[in-house]
Amino acid sequence: MLVLAHISDLHLDGTTRATERARRVRDRLWELPHPPDALLVTGDIADHGTEAEYEEAARLLGLHDGSAPFPVLTCPGNHDSRAPYRKALLGRAAADGPVNSAHVLDGGAVLMCDSSVPGRDDGELDARTYTWIESTLDELDGTLPVLLAFHHPPVPLHHPLPDSFSLRAPDRLAALLARRPEIAGLITGHAHTAAATTFAGRPLVVGPGVTWTLRLPWEGEGVADRDAPVGLAFHVLDDEQRLTSHFRVVT
Repeated sequence: MLVLAHISDLHLDGTTRATERARRVRDRLWELPHPPDALLVTGDIADHGTEAEYEEAARLLGLHDGSAPFPVLTCPGNHDSRAPYRKALLGRAAADGPVNSAHVLDGGAVLMCDSSVPGRDDGELDARTYTWIESTLDELDGTLPVLLAFHHPPVPLHHPLPDSFSLRAPDRLAALLARRPEIAGLITGHAHTAAATTFAGRPLVVGPGVTWTLRLPWEGEGVADRDAPVGLAFHVLDDEQRLTSHFRVVT
């Protein structure tokens, strides 16, 4: 059984508000009596994509000093910038290609995929990323269930803001899923609302936003509920390749 914590859309921007909300959810996760197998952070870690914002994220998430009690796995979102992300968050050489990473854990594997498109707010898994996914799955050889994590949901969420900037070319992703039964589910962010649906016959879970929560059309005026508590999710992938998700708030 694989247990994953999940946060998204920290939008760290150097303000006290953004830092405090990120620290609040970090402290809740760091203090769990039984740590999860990993923490997924599905994009928009920085608000402007600057090195200073990623340096703060690295400090908060314990990426450079080893203080995190579990692996912290990240992927970029539309507010992120690949070269500073690689340099300041991951401690690698700056480069502009997709930031993809594979992680084999007890009970399953997680592929953190880059759906960001430089200069755009909508998303796409490009040809290089699809080639990488296919080759990584070939290496795993169907021995483990796999979760794909990326920023942009590939389905409508019934709000005009995230639905205007979703994942492009979802049919290509659906075709991948049809070929690859070992993919047990999809985990995304971007929409700032906890949501659960399906895509191409697989579970699709959208993590809540740390910085603010999307106000749905029937909930009143204004897109951003900045007073809503910080949200997080826990995903459990069991031995039957069934994905179960639980949502929490940090008050």
